[in-house]
Amino acid sequence: MSARLPEPGFVELFTPKLLTVLREGYGLGELKRDALAGLTVAIVALPLSMAIAISCGLSPTHGLYASIVGGFLVSALGGSRFQIGGPAGAFIVLVAATVAQHGVGGMLVATMMAGVILIITGLLRLGTYVKFIPYPVTVGFTAGIAIIILAAQIKDLFGLTLTGPEPGELLPKLVALTEALPTANITAIAVSLVAILLIMAVQRWRPTWPAYLIAVAVPTVAVALLSLPVETIGSRFGAIPRALPGVSLPPLDVATILTLLPNALAFALLGAIESLLSAVVADGMTGRRHRSNCELVAQGIANVGSAITSGMVVTGTIARTATNVRAGAHGPVAGMLHALFLGIFLLVAAPVLQLVPLAALAGVLVIVAWNMAERHQFALLLRSSRGDALVLLVTFLFTIFQDLSFGITAGVAVGGILFITRAASSSGIDREMLPVDLADTKGEEREAYEPVAVPVYRMRGPFFFGVASAIGQVIDDAAKKHKAFVLDLFEVPFLDSTAARTLISAAMHARKRGVDLYISGAAPSIRRGLLTHGIREAHPHFRTTADEAISEIVEKGIKRNAGD
Repeated sequence: MSARLPEPGFVELFTPKLLTVLREGYGLGELKRDALAGLTVAIVALPLSMAIAISCGLSPTHGLYASIVGGFLVSALGGSRFQIGGPAGAFIVLVAATVAQHGVGGMLVATMMAGVILIITGLLRLGTYVKFIPYPVTVGFTAGIAIIILAAQIKDLFGLTLTGPEPGELLPKLVALTEALPTANITAIAVSLVAILLIMAVQRWRPTWPAYLIAVAVPTVAVALLSLPVETIGSRFGAIPRALPGVSLPPLDVATILTLLPNALAFALLGAIESLLSAVVADGMTGRRHRSNCELVAQGIANVGSAITSGMVVTGTIARTATNVRAGAHGPVAGMLHALFLGIFLLVAAPVLQLVPLAALAGVLVIVAWNMAERHQFALLLRSSRGDALVLLVTFLFTIFQDLSFGITAGVAVGGILFITRAASSSGIDREMLPVDLADTKGEEREAYEPVAVPVYRMRGPFFFGVASAIGQVIDDAAKKHKAFVLDLFEVPFLDSTAARTLISAAMHARKRGVDLYISGAAPSIRRGLLTHGIREAHPHFRTTADEAISEIVEKGIKRNAGD
């Protein structure tokens, strides 16, 4: 009998990977590796942080502060050695909608609330359940977000001038942008095209170079030197302050909290999914294992920290985390240094950052969205099965035309229904009439015993609410046909309360008819469940194997016939 492994304790579950790395020994060689990786990631994160914030309707400082404060806390407190925290493209839709409805202050409150929710989720050890979200759902909502991000860049890509505010919903947005096409700025189009082509060229021929930074730096220099007529960060948002973020609590009251709770829940759900997916990617690249609940607690603390320093929502970022691994990071110090380098960039280069053309940042986000779309996986899931294709399309379409939270909910719901249907189709019950071996029985007893076959009803697959009624009817019918029969549960992996009550009800009916019901092959957990729900009242006979039950039925039958 195999012994169960002890459950990991609180300290083991929630010890940050930083402490683990430091306990292993940390010297100058490891620091050099982490410093180089941190600098590399900071160069990648600088343009992305600003571009994502701007696409959300925020100033670039909200993205930079999130990467500096939130990124530092994610690495210092997280359960992954290599996770890089900061603004993520997946949040553009949610954050933009929150800002449009509740303003920047509402976004900060929702971010803080999401942080608290993530902390509670981690402490309750619910991080392991995020993996139960179906893969077609993650692909569907990621592709949907990519489409929305692409649509959100059209205005800056083409330098369009709208007569009113840009609509948030996709179809009205596309209508408004189409009507504004005559206002397109040829220079903005050229700048965005140069940025996109530079990223593609660098990633193909010089993959170790910072493609995003180059794609932003080259157009910025050209626009500044030639005084090209395109909108820049400075012209839209004003000067970027050369200062690190200060600490201030956003306004909180009960009415605001209740109003923003749906937004906070959406932030927390997507943050949990994105951060744990990113940690899994890092595990696959390095052979390490992250601590999911510790990671959620760290993400929660990071979002609280980001909110009180005027930063936007923070999560684990797959692209930057993968860059960190490829750059040779040794541990969490690399992520902490990435945040410190961003702070230095802000203090030193703030006047230069405000010269960045918005068309170049829009080009960067076009590439981000293109990479997010997971086109090959989308096509593969469409071909794999009708069920996967249905879950994928439901999630994708609701994400685009409704909202992200509804898309995830609808996708999970459809996936759950399909799983129940598949599980039910794999369950069933088969009847066998097993011949009885009377070789060792005396001649007169053998002649007196009839019948010479024992009915055995073998169940297969999970016994749960989806099949309980149908299988209960089969057992009831068996009790009407036989004076004794065997119900073999050897191939039943689990049963739920509905199935337990159904089986108990059938056993009670059998008892009232004077039928002997033998239950064989039940695993300890199944037997425990039946006893918990009161099967003792039906007085069934539990036996280890079907053969044991058959032998007892035969013996009773022989004695009964001999007595007659």
